[in-house]
Amino acid sequence: MANPSPVSEVRIRRAKRSELGAVARMAAALIREHHARDSQRFMLVEPVEEGYRNWLDREIGRRGAVILVAEQDIEIVGYAYGTMEGRNWSELLDACGKLNDVYVKRSLRRHGIAGRLIEAMLLELRGLGAPRVVLSSVDGNRAAQQLFASFGFRRTMIEMTCELSALGSLEE
Repeated sequence: MANPSPVSEVRIRRAKRSELGAVARMAAALIREHHARDSQRFMLVEPVEEGYRNWLDREIGRRGAVILVAEQDIEIVGYAYGTMEGRNWSELLDACGKLNDVYVKRSLRRHGIAGRLIEAMLLELRGLGAPRVVLSSVDGNRAAQQLFASFGFRRTMIEMTCELSALGSLEE
């Protein structure tokens, strides 16, 4: 296999509506990766590509949403999706930006593309007025967590899930 082109040849920019099919296919791959790790926690509603494409089609026109793509040789090889979120009392979280998705095609990972997407998203969200950005990372994905930490992200919460069907009777 030939070495991938240098990351400097990758262009990070806002997605175009015509590219949402490619983004949705990568989002579906991300969903499937999460679902494979924990099928009870992460939903997988088929057809994933169509569902996510419909979601992105609504989001691309929304002022508080940002969809970025990484383009290399006219091919979309990664994307990031971020949003502005309002104050959330139940999560004790003031208004902020949220980095929802970062994905790079498997064959191009560890070449700096995800870092460039994250950096560009942080700048976009700051430009929309975000004082901070929060994200969630799937448990066990140390490489992603190390990358996020390199941008100054710190652990603040740990999500835990309990499947109630596994509990049996709660009354005793």
